[in-house]
Amino acid sequence: MSGPLILAVETSCDETAVAILRGPGELLVSEISSQIKEHRKFGGVVPEVASRNHLAKIEPLILSAFGRSACSPAMLDCIAATRGPGLLTSLLVGHSAAKGLAIALGRPFIGVNHLEGHLLSPFFGTIDAPCRSVNLIVSGGHTLLVEIDDVGSYRLLGRTVDDASGEAFDKVAKLLGLPYPGGPEIDRLSKFGDPTRFDLPRSMSGSADFNFSFSGLKTAVRYLLPKLKGDFLADLCASFQEAVVDVLVRKTIRAAAVSGVKLVTVSGGVSCNSRLRFRIAKATDDAGFELKLAEPWLSTDNAAMIAYAAAERFARGYRSNLAEDADPNLSLV
Repeated sequence: MSGPLILAVETSCDETAVAILRGPGELLVSEISSQIKEHRKFGGVVPEVASRNHLAKIEPLILSAFGRSACSPAMLDCIAATRGPGLLTSLLVGHSAAKGLAIALGRPFIGVNHLEGHLLSPFFGTIDAPCRSVNLIVSGGHTLLVEIDDVGSYRLLGRTVDDASGEAFDKVAKLLGLPYPGGPEIDRLSKFGDPTRFDLPRSMSGSADFNFSFSGLKTAVRYLLPKLKGDFLADLCASFQEAVVDVLVRKTIRAAAVSGVKLVTVSGGVSCNSRLRFRIAKATDDAGFELKLAEPWLSTDNAAMIAYAAAERFARGYRSNLAEDADPNLSLV
């Protein structure tokens, strides 16, 4: 496979990641250094700790990527990095390192929106280029419904008005005394629980728009907990998870129907959730939509999706202005 050779860096939160991609589909190497152990004792990500770890890991990870891929810096056609959104102190580490490398090598630089990386990730490794569809992005910091027309041409259909779905998972897990990150723990325990035992709210599920709200659900769990006795953990996890998934699936299917698309895509860390994957697969099949789910290894923060988004933009002639800096509030549309 031929195409431009792109090195991408991702440091939007607490994962230090580097990838080298040839063209839009030949991934030569993907390196990820996780900080979960460092942040678990705090029950969440501490920005200062995250940025210190990025500083320590970014250079060794880049050198490792070159070594494992048998590529040299001189072979690169483009360097890319996540520009935002995310934690500013984390973003600055990867964005500055990649931009510095681009300047030193005299190569084009592309600052990639982290959400665009998620948005396009379901198309990575497939024979299909990004095309008209409705995408559900579900992660720790974001819950969005986006209509895709083409790369760079997006329309926001709806978003959370408070907590993101992944944030709700982590906060409820903390209430339940489960370790960080809480989403995978709730998913695991839910397999042993009854999702109908507790009648939890489905906020905004009947609203005419495509927005979401999960703070009320989190609060409902908080007030329910003191009233519970005995063995309830698995049932409560299953009931909470079902409430989140129910709203996500309903709104996504309705958005796809209203938009008149044939394809639904789902991405972001919460798209690894087994119940969401099952429910969205059944719902799209029942409604006659095609479905593309991001592969689990592409769903959490990684540089491969950033490289892929950069490759698609590079092919369309896009280049970033080197005067642009990292932006923690960077908007997708």
